[in-house]
Amino acid sequence: MATKEDVSSLHAGLAPSEWIVRWSHLLAPGATVLDVACGHGRHMQWFAAHGHAVTGVDRAPEATEAASAYGRTLTADIESGPWPFAGQAFGAVVVTNYLWRPRMADIVAAVTPGGVLLYETFAAGNESVGKPSRPDFLLQPGELLAACRELRVVAYEDGFLDEPPRFVQRIAAVRAGAADPAQPARHPLRGN
Repeated sequence: MATKEDVSSLHAGLAPSEWIVRWSHLLAPGATVLDVACGHGRHMQWFAAHGHAVTGVDRAPEATEAASAYGRTLTADIESGPWPFAGQAFGAVVVTNYLWRPRMADIVAAVTPGGVLLYETFAAGNESVGKPSRPDFLLQPGELLAACRELRVVAYEDGFLDEPPRFVQRIAAVRAGAADPAQPARHPLRGN
């Protein structure tokens, strides 16, 4: 089983996820961003470079120390301790390569009206190609869609990627905001 430290070290110094970059245009200019299980801050760096105030949380002190170069960080074990962002909402919540089902509702609730959830992690089937392989760390078919039922799904994928080989589910979803009732919300399907 890949530990969180293994995943964190794999992403140290790497470019941001193509999925996150592709759908980052959905964020409002200057929106605040929460990066859950931020590791060394590859997504914090991306969003800070694009004018967003970023906050990252991770349980590894060496990860949050590295990520603090890009914004505010918090070292916290969100699996064993309380959700450190209770009552707070962000213009975007970003999660990659992380799954802790008991926190899913908190993660979705942290998206402010008009805000965006960008989530990408491993899915069932990944046990056939590598780690993680435990069902606890793999989304089941449709599970991410179900978790986001109170949001408007703009994009969703559930399938296999070749490089590196892995099964994933990923979603870009928006929480309804104050909109002109005469005009439907427009969420462009263009990638960056």
